[in-house]
Amino acid sequence: MEKTIDNNKLGWRVYLEKKVLIMLALGFSSGLPLLLVFGTLSFWLREAEVSRTDIGFFSWVALAYGFKWAWSPLIDRFPIPVLSHLLGRRRGWMVFSQLMIIASLVGMAISNPQVDLMQLAIFALIVAFSSASQDIVIDAYRIELACERLQAALAAAYMTGYRLAMIMAGAGALAFAAWFGSDIGYDVNGWKYAYLIMASLMLVGLFTALCIKEPNIDSSEIDDLEHDYCQKLLDKGLPTKTAKLLAWFYTAAIMPFKDFFTRYGKDAMVILVLIGCYRISDVVMGVMANAFYVDMGFTKTEVASVSKVYGVIMTLLGAGLGGILVSRFNTMKILALGAVLAACTNLLFMVFTYMGNSLPMLTLVISVDNLSAGIATAAFITYMSSLTNVAFSATQYALFSSIMLLFPKFLAGFSGLYVDTFGYNIFFLSTALIGIPVLLLIFTVSKNSKSSSETQSESN
Repeated sequence: MEKTIDNNKLGWRVYLEKKVLIMLALGFSSGLPLLLVFGTLSFWLREAEVSRTDIGFFSWVALAYGFKWAWSPLIDRFPIPVLSHLLGRRRGWMVFSQLMIIASLVGMAISNPQVDLMQLAIFALIVAFSSASQDIVIDAYRIELACERLQAALAAAYMTGYRLAMIMAGAGALAFAAWFGSDIGYDVNGWKYAYLIMASLMLVGLFTALCIKEPNIDSSEIDDLEHDYCQKLLDKGLPTKTAKLLAWFYTAAIMPFKDFFTRYGKDAMVILVLIGCYRISDVVMGVMANAFYVDMGFTKTEVASVSKVYGVIMTLLGAGLGGILVSRFNTMKILALGAVLAACTNLLFMVFTYMGNSLPMLTLVISVDNLSAGIATAAFITYMSSLTNVAFSATQYALFSSIMLLFPKFLAGFSGLYVDTFGYNIFFLSTALIGIPVLLLIFTVSKNSKSSSETQSESN
């Protein structure tokens, strides 16, 4: 009880802790690339008169975020040559992925979708792959950096930095594209300089990674497991190199997943389905949001101005409110609230289709969207972090965050085709309705969790 009282006495001062400020900067670095290969890129492609169907399929480059679990064991357990020797394993991977993001964003900047769409797609894919790798290592760093006293503050700071970066990559990129190019109509130079500026903003994360300290990770338990498994293989007569390779693979790629399924048993698959479907409404809708603004006749300046003012305010309010709600109420209840808010936001978009070019409605939609996203994200990060075993932090969190985006991103690839076939109003209604099963999954997981807790109490 004393520890709780001491934590509460810290109040707002906890956000001045050095570790919290580090996560604010790293959250910004993590959040910046996403929209540059997603919503903002959709605006660029639509202005360049790329078809909505192609824009939908183009969004599949972001599927890299859904498969990052596949190479997360490599990042978790393998040092990258040279950089890891100079900076440490976590910081080495962080710097490498950030340098790759910067280089590939520059590549996107010098591409023109009207002339070399394939070149743009290749660079966008590299951005997505590098950004997903950066997410793996930053998520692991956040989990390993946090003591109990700072857990909530680190998550809130990371989410705030992430959302502010998304505002910059969304509204900021549109504003720069209008400033250096044309506010109405397509000008490739505007998008060129906008993406070059976004590449330069990645220096925030790069400088942070170079200045921070490598986390002190106690890997003795995993090393012992690897050694014991290697010895078993040697006893069976396998060559030394083969035994060491198989032992590394077992502890890096098998043990994290085995640990998760062992701890949660029969509930594990339901939990993974919930994670895979939770963001389906807003991710599927998000691909077409900026294309919708273009088709409704809004200029880049109008969208950017509303996002910069109301989007930032509501992002900060949503992050703060989400943190408060999660700390005061059951996490599953706030997860359910976030799912309801996402569906309601999409219904607002449907109403928007009947109102035409209305700046007040644009303001309302963007404000509600950012507020609900802040609340939902706070609950979701808290929930996924609670499922993670610190011994396998990078791999397990990468699994959860990959599953979180894999199915929604795949489904989002058909969003342009769906809009071309049925129109925006039916599309937004459909994205709201597909959120209903999420509420059923939350209820099921919450009920199973409560039953497991009661069973354990009775056995004790």
